[in-house]
Amino acid sequence: MFEFREPLFLLLAILAIPLFFWMRRPIGCIKFSSLNIWPMRVKSFRARTSFIPPLLLSLAFIAFCVALAGPRIPGGSIQQHREGISIMLVVDKSGSMVALDMSKEDENGNIIEEQDRLEALKDVLHDFIKGNGSTLKGRYNDSIGLVSFGTYPDSDCPLTLDHVTLLQLIDDVQIMTNNSESGTSMGDAIGLATERLRDAPGKSKVMILLTDGVNTTGYEDPLETARMAAEFGIKIYTVGIGTNGFAKVRARDLFGRQVMQRMPVELDEKGLTEIANMTGGRYFRATDRDGLEKIYEEIDALEKTKISENRLTHYDEKYAIFIVMGLILAALGALLRMTYYRRSPM
Repeated sequence: MFEFREPLFLLLAILAIPLFFWMRRPIGCIKFSSLNIWPMRVKSFRARTSFIPPLLLSLAFIAFCVALAGPRIPGGSIQQHREGISIMLVVDKSGSMVALDMSKEDENGNIIEEQDRLEALKDVLHDFIKGNGSTLKGRYNDSIGLVSFGTYPDSDCPLTLDHVTLLQLIDDVQIMTNNSESGTSMGDAIGLATERLRDAPGKSKVMILLTDGVNTTGYEDPLETARMAAEFGIKIYTVGIGTNGFAKVRARDLFGRQVMQRMPVELDEKGLTEIANMTGGRYFRATDRDGLEKIYEEIDALEKTKISENRLTHYDEKYAIFIVMGLILAALGALLRMTYYRRSPM
């Protein structure tokens, strides 16, 4: 079916009507008290067809308006079939993720490459989804979605086989620095991810909860939402990120200078272990990339089922046709207006 990317531009075509009459206006005249003394003459062919140049220029304007509207023909949709599992990533973006304990350090404990927990986590997820060419082969056949959470959970991406878009959305996740949004609503996030996974096709449904803290806010209790996930056959793999106790963070002193400080951090390993055990999953401690690499081996052994997804193919853009048509009409109208239909004051 033919459609327009920006259909509002079609409204500009209405201006072609006043444009037509404006170009047909007389360019000069002499007033007489009476025209009776002038002999009656039959209009020539050129006089009768003098509307053609304004008409061509008006049609050219309409053609340009149609081109601006972006005419295109959808290529249709294709159905992809893959043998994989459904995975929902549940990523913590609370304020404590600013800790720098996932940074690369030398033998003396000095930071070589500074990275907060969320940035390190994004790098690991890229390797987990795309593969790293060695230990991680990538999750090309899995339908993967994303839920991020601070004080409130957000459904950033539904289950999809379009991993390019998924990775872009993962990169867009930012740490919540506002105090009202920097809490950890782990229970609400598990509940939202369960809602996204419950109707997913296949037997193997997996949730990977990646967090560095303790449930501090939200309406739902993490253990209750984990119990609900277990009822829908969803396994939850929990990953505790970072150190426990104190971690280095960047902060500003009274003079506005950036300084390194130690921030107390707490990781509820007991609660994360209970959540995992309740659903048949496992708890992993991730102080570096090894944690997620171990998860890969566990998930890869799960039963795979056929996953189908309708994906829209590319559009066939048709604006160039209307641009060429507009240029031809405009050139022809201007040429006729300056030659055969040239007018001068009477």
